Amino acid sequence: MRELSLHIMDIIENSINADATLIELYIEEDTSKNIFIIKIKDNGRGIDEEMLKNITDPFVTSRTTRRVGLGLSLFESTCLRCNGNLKVYSKVNVGTEVVATMEHDNIDRPPLGKIEETVVSVLLNPKIDLVYEHIYNGKKFILDSREIKKILGSDEINSPEVLLWIKDFIKENLNEISGGAF
Repeated sequence: MRELSLHIMDIIENSINADATLIELYIEEDTSKNIFIIKIKDNGRGIDEEMLKNITDPFVTSRTTRRVGLGLSLFESTCLRCNGNLKVYSKVNVGTEVVATMEHDNIDRPPLGKIEETVVSVLLNPKIDLVYEHIYNGKKFILDSREIKKILGSDEINSPEVLLWIKDFIKENLNEISGGAF
């Protein structure tokens, strides 16, 4: 995939399909340590140990509509090309965590892309709460949909006005923590 945000969206779609109601997205960029970390954690159904052993095999999938699942294998390939790795941790009836690491300055590392659009796409689903934390060289930004719902006094934050505000809020804060790198 051309952007890491597309890999993130693919993993989050897996979480939603596993009946997750809370998804935590953590991104850390540290240019001095040359690391780029993406963690996606959910409270979904989890993955049994047998399937977890071969989870990055493209022919291992829980889908019934097709027998190929390329998302995790493509993401792992991206990480490996960038001198990193992909780890998947899961417990049945507890949830799953996907951890991707790679070199920040690796020429093969795709750009993050439009992460604000990925977040807004997730928030279109009123059943999902999302915590998005982004750290750039020690500076932190956190967006928690539960806090937004509390401020608005409603569980419905998927109106166009609110989603547009969230999108702009993310872009503004990412530019602030990165010194305009986004």
